[in-house]
Amino acid sequence: MIRFALRHFTAILVVVAIAVWALVYLPNTPSWAVLRLKQAIDARDGEAASRFVDFESVVKHAGYEMVQQKGGDNPIGTMVGKAAIDLFSKPMAQMAQAWAVKEVNDGNKDVQMPNAAVAGSLIVLHRSGDTAYTDFRDRKGQEWEIHLARTDEAGWRVTEIKNVEQLLEKLKNEEGKPLATP
Repeated sequence: MIRFALRHFTAILVVVAIAVWALVYLPNTPSWAVLRLKQAIDARDGEAASRFVDFESVVKHAGYEMVQQKGGDNPIGTMVGKAAIDLFSKPMAQMAQAWAVKEVNDGNKDVQMPNAAVAGSLIVLHRSGDTAYTDFRDRKGQEWEIHLARTDEAGWRVTEIKNVEQLLEKLKNEEGKPLATP
């Protein structure tokens, strides 16, 4: 056994290094969070999937983005819009979370994460300290930019989805109801 270990010392060292990396480093990366989110969605476990999304942050960022787009040069409208977002973000986040959990539990194809999209997003994942983002185009041609942040208590979570207005338009068309925008 000792003779085998001496002859294959480099290979054993590489295997040990990969095992340590997989057990210690990998679970603390945003890539791992994305993979775990996909696993939860594939397993139709909406509660587990929702733990990887900070719904209040996503709702606030989406609202601010929409106010900025609609408000343009109107500082008072922008200020009122942002105040309304701050006031209503918590209940809207709760509604968004309940909707997302239901859709994942029901296995809605529109909330599934295709393997190719996950692999592609992991390849182009940009990380800087406690934040990360990825951008990609889905099979329907929509551009997505998703931001993640690391928190002490919850690990890596989605905190912002850029250009979320395209998602709201899709929901409006599916539900057949107009959605109010700030």
